[in-house]
Amino acid sequence: MKTYEHISLKAYNTFGIDASARRMVVLEPGDEPASLPREAPWLVLGGGSNMVFTRDYDGTVVRLDTVREVSVRADGAEVLVTAWGGMVMDELVEWTLEQGCYGLENLTAIPGTVGASVVQNVGAYGVEAKDVVEGVEVYDLQEGRRCLFSNADCRFAYRDSMFKHHPGRFLVLRVCYRLRREFVANLSYKALEGLPHATAAELRQAIADLRWGKLPRPEEHGSAGSFFKNPVVEEPVYQHLRTMHPDMPEAHRSEEGYKLSAGWLIDRAGWKGRTMGAAGVWPRNALVLYNASACTGSEVLALARAIQQDVDDKFNVRLEPEAIII
Repeated sequence: MKTYEHISLKAYNTFGIDASARRMVVLEPGDEPASLPREAPWLVLGGGSNMVFTRDYDGTVVRLDTVREVSVRADGAEVLVTAWGGMVMDELVEWTLEQGCYGLENLTAIPGTVGASVVQNVGAYGVEAKDVVEGVEVYDLQEGRRCLFSNADCRFAYRDSMFKHHPGRFLVLRVCYRLRREFVANLSYKALEGLPHATAAELRQAIADLRWGKLPRPEEHGSAGSFFKNPVVEEPVYQHLRTMHPDMPEAHRSEEGYKLSAGWLIDRAGWKGRTMGAAGVWPRNALVLYNASACTGSEVLALARAIQQDVDDKFNVRLEPEAIII
């Protein structure tokens, strides 16, 4: 276990915001979480790919080392793959394909760690973490004990989980995935429909190309990926919007309601490609806010609030951030 005092967090959040923490503790797989400092507050930080710091953090940041630790256990025609929570998610996707274990390939190029992926219930190109998670091992910082949660226990929802509602309490140590030995391409995302004969490697490459065609590359501009959730509205609201805006993309219907395109709403509100201070809206994807020039977290928050207000005024739809604001 490594401890750092008064450390900059600039390298630990993908927005590249220059905030600091009073203390950071980093655990490796063999470390005992029970020896973590007990004084609150704690902030559990994965890859920092969904975090916006508007201030310094006067507490203890807890991170897992990004080492690769993976194990595989056969279970009939399926396999159970268990990965260390600090492992980079895209490295796990690559590793599973190399081992002939399939089911994670649509989550290619998602930034962040294995642990953070279940907290956020990350999703992309037709797959969410909840679709493949078998169980999660966590350390409860509040009660000082290890816990095992099943998929149902996690209470996964759209970009949400039980863990997200208890910030600073649960440290995700390991995640177990139920994957397949036979590759069956998930082409439910419209842009992938033309790949019926793709191999797993070809599908992974196609998804990476799609992702980096729409998002800023981390080495060029910092961002938190998709900043807002796609809003879900009831049918009367959706039908009214379709009447008023016939060119609005067709919404995805689910039990919760009609999921609108937040990117389209932001674009139509006139924000695509605009900047406010040193923060901006990515020119190729209105759903992405990015660091245009050494921005602060306060500038990102001000931009986000201005977008929310404009979308609310124009469409009577409230956008909720997907990113976590500190």
